This record gives sequence, C-alpha cells and structure tokens, in this order.
Amino acid sequence: MTVFRTKSGAVRGRRAARDPGVVALLGIPYAAPPFGTRRFRAPRPATAWDGIRDCDAFGPVAPQSAELPGAPVWSSGDEDVLSLNIWTRGGAGDALPVLVWIHGGAYVFGSSAQPDFDGTALAGQGLVVVTLNYRLGFEGFGRVPPGGGGEPCPDNRGLLDQIAALEWVRDNIAAFGGATDNVTVAGQSSGATSVACLMAMDRARGLFRRAIAHSAVNACASPESAARTTREVAAAAGVPATYDGLLSVAPSALVAASDAVADGYRHDPASGPRHYDPAIYGPVAGGDTLPLDPLTASAAGVAADVDLLVCHTTEEYWLLDAVGSSAKITTEEQLAVFAADFQLSPSLMHAHRTSMPGAPVLDVFLAVYGDLLFGEYSSRLAESHARAGGRAFLSRFARQRGGSGERVRAWHCADIPFAFGNLHEESVTFLVGGPPAPVDHALSQRMMRAWADFAAGGEPGWPAIGGSAGAVRIWDTSGADTTGAEAAFRAGWRVAGLPLLEP
Repeated sequence: MTVFRTKSGAVRGRRAARDPGVVALLGIPYAAPPFGTRRFRAPRPATAWDGIRDCDAFGPVAPQSAELPGAPVWSSGDEDVLSLNIWTRGGAGDALPVLVWIHGGAYVFGSSAQPDFDGTALAGQGLVVVTLNYRLGFEGFGRVPPGGGGEPCPDNRGLLDQIAALEWVRDNIAAFGGATDNVTVAGQSSGATSVACLMAMDRARGLFRRAIAHSAVNACASPESAARTTREVAAAAGVPATYDGLLSVAPSALVAASDAVADGYRHDPASGPRHYDPAIYGPVAGGDTLPLDPLTASAAGVAADVDLLVCHTTEEYWLLDAVGSSAKITTEEQLAVFAADFQLSPSLMHAHRTSMPGAPVLDVFLAVYGDLLFGEYSSRLAESHARAGGRAFLSRFARQRGGSGERVRAWHCADIPFAFGNLHEESVTFLVGGPPAPVDHALSQRMMRAWADFAAGGEPGWPAIGGSAGAVRIWDTSGADTTGAEAAFRAGWRVAGLPLLEP
C-alpha cells in the first residue's frame, strides 16, 4: 500500500472495496484533541508522530446523543475528535481538484463516518475527496463567558475547526495528488450554512476557490441569543453560566442539558419559533470570528471571487415531519399561530395556498416552513452572491418516487446520496425510497459529474444565474434535467421578504 507523507508524519490507508483504484485514508488528525486544557479554545495543530500511521478506521465522532444508521456513536472519553478522511486515485505530483465535505446535522449531530459520505465514487470522477469531523453542540457553538486566564474562548469553535481542516488540506493535500490552488468546500444543511459562513470569514480567505451549498439553513445566532442559550443550558446542567461552571460539566452532561432545553421548547407550543423544530445552536454572527451573517456578507460581496453552486430540494421539510422532529400543524388556528410566531405576512401564506390548491393544512405548513428554513434562504444566497459580482449557479432536486407505500418526496437530505454516488448504502434506503432504479443511478451519475466539473473548472453544466430570478437546473429522473424558471411559490417571498432566523 502506498505511503503518503504529511507534515505531521507518514500515513497509510487501504484500497476502497468498491474501487481498488481508490485509496481511502481514514481518521487522520488535523488538530489536537479539543478537551482538557484545550476545551472551549481555538484548535491547535495535531502532535506529530514517528513511523507510519495506519489510517484504516474513522476517528471518534464529536460529542452528541444521536445514533445514526451505519455510523459510529460518541462514547464518553473519546477526545481525539478532530480528524479527516481522504479518498484519492492520485499521489504526489498529480494536481487533481479537491472537494472538502462538511456534514450537516443541525450543528448537534452527524459525522464524516456516515456511509452517505463515502468518497469512493466521487474520487472515481477525478476528485480528491476530504471529509471531516468538527465540534458540535455546546462544545462547538455554545457561547462561553470569559475566564480561565488570558486565552479567549472564541465563538464558533466548530467553524474554526473547519478552517483548521482547510489549513491542513492547504499544507498537505499535494501529497495525496490534490491541487492546493483548486479546493472546493461543500456541505449540506448546517454544513451548507457552515460553507456560507466560511465564505464570510477573513480567517478562511484563500483556503478554497469554490463552494457548494446544498439546503443551507436559515439560522444564525446573535451574541445576545447565544448568551441566552448558554444560560438555559447551564441551568439545565445545574451549574452557573460562567467559564468555570461550564468547564466543570462533562461533555456528556452538556449534551444531555442541551437536549433537555430543546425538548422543553418542543413540548411548549407557547414558546415561539423554537417550538416548531428546536435547533438551539448555530453560528454566532456579529462577533469577532463571524462579523456578518452569511446572507448579509454575500450581499456585501465579501467572497465575490469564490464560485458558488447552490442546490435545495423541492419538498425540504417533509423529511422532518416524517421522522417526527417537527411540530404537527394540522388546524387553521395552529397555522395562524405559526405565521404570527415567524411574522409571516397574510400575502405570503395566501401565495402558498394558491400554489397548493386543496392541500391539507399540514402540507401548507411544511411547504412554508421548508422554504423559510431552506429553499428560499438557499436561493437568496445564490442570488445575492450574483448581485455582488460573484458567479453563482442554482439548482433544485425534484426527484420523487411512488410505490405501494407512501410517496417518497424530494425531501431534505435526499439529494446527497445521489451527489456522492452512494445509492447502494443501506443507510439511505429510507431517504431514497428503497433500492435504486436504473434511472436513479443515471441521475446520480449526472449529479456527480456536475460536482466534479464544478470543482475542476467552475462549470457544472448549466448557465450561471443573474442577480435576480433566473433559470435553475432541475434534477429529476426524467433524464432531461431541464433548466427551468423559478418556482411559482417564490412570488410570495418576493413580496413579503425573508425573515432571518435565530436558533
């Protein structure tokens, strides 16, 4: 097996089972364990090693309570959580485009070890694929009051971890056949908003040339709302909301306290916007690490030199309803309260109803909430980037599947197994509605090719948009992948405006 030499030491991986021409290297540390004296601090470089490090197993996942199909779970005591994985067909002297993937999970769950994110198929398209873990929940995004000596506890430690991984890629990826000057950073859901935040951060400037954002989520915390969440989590953990108080709590206890706070909102219909799907963490915008939220930064042109590819699904929020994480809004009274909680105008609600004649109340709620959180926000990221002088491409995933059971919709996360070429994984069966058909494999090939071509040269295969409503690529199984006009429901958002949400 080929040995690759990084600045920290030599590493050796294994041949990918699905494609022996691809080498997979798993669990390479890109930063030191962020616990002990490093807890709540910015990431530091990993310790170098002697000899050859066998990298044939994923590293530990970040502290979380989730147990995801096919992926490892966090175990109390796992500390070396800042690792990355590489799939490559190349070696030193090659100059293949690099794609760095940031997983989603509402900033509180997920990992690079999810089978959906296996990079073998994309590496077969000519990319060097990198996936990474980063701090989640309070460890990564909780606001920590000053304390503990002179070194600060910065906001957005999870984003700083992502930057540390990109710096590692800059310094080491050439050894794996990657081109250091042709890096694309990509992500989905909270991973997509992380990508948009990286575009807005001075510390990430120059670390990537292109960006891919699938279903970016409309949620950034203000310093004030982040401080409120800290007080709530500290109270649930039974400690003062101080540096010393929070440091005294084990990571497992902070995970449990965060879950308790979210669960309290979930069971309290009078608790306002957090009731509907309580994600209590998100990037803190307005401070030192992230001065502007992504949409404002995009409109200001802070990353106009970065090419941007955006995608969202056409029925985003139906997944959250299907897995039971969302409130059930089934009456007109509940729908009116929902609209008031988010200050949504009657004209916007009417526009959605008009575009969904005869739909039940629950479907109207799911459509509006999905657009508010994902669809409209993602579209505006692309359009504001284009208006500010950047190159932006917009697409929508519309693939559905019928059958003897309930129709499988084009819902949140369904596009990612197609873009990664991982439709065969058992863990995605629910997302895609059973074993893939030939038309599904064909769609996956087209989506992978679009990612690979965009990462290689900035051209996914359809025209860039202008600064306002314009043509978008529609992904479905018809084989045509048409470039269509904007969806009719967007007219309501054009009139009503888009409120920017806080977690």
